[in-house]
Parts: sequence; C-alpha cells; structure tokens
Amino acid sequence: MAPTEAEILAAVRAIPRGRVTTYGDLSPGAPRRAGAVLAANADPALPWQRVVRADGSLAKGERQRALLEGEGVAFRGTRVDMDAAWVPAAPA
Repeated sequence: MAPTEAEILAAVRAIPRGRVTTYGDLSPGAPRRAGAVLAANADPALPWQRVVRADGSLAKGERQRALLEGEGVAFRGTRVDMDAAWVPAAPA
C-alpha cells in the first residue's frame, strides 16, 4: 500500500538536519508520488530540500544545493555524497 500524503510529509519532517533521503524511500515503488506531494505542499517549514533522487542528484538545482550545503550536507561534484548523507525514511 502506498503511503498517504500525511505519512510522506511526516517522514520528510523527520529527516535530520544535514542528512537526506530519497523520493523512493518516502514512497517505495512510486517515487513520483512523493514528488507530487512535495510539489503540492506550501508549508515553508517543510524541509523539502532533504529529499533527493536515488543517485544523489537534485531535483531543484542550485537552490536546493545551497540549502543543503548550509546544513553541512557533503557533495561529490554535483551530487549529494549518499554514502555520507543518506538516511532511510522514517517509518510511517
């Protein structure tokens, strides 16, 4: 069963500062669902920048990178260093 919108948002809020998780971790088998939930959310306190693609690339480019670097997230070139920064999504 796919996670609900509330479960996805709760998992995003639980990602620790300086760490990231992936769209697929938030919604296994349906990562685009997690992306759609985040895109539709207007809560400025939601740490959306902590959600990245499975390969560490950024969906929101330089804006997202600046926010993550401000939190101390490690990068390898243009991608998040997933070995250093990834955490599994919190269970719903």
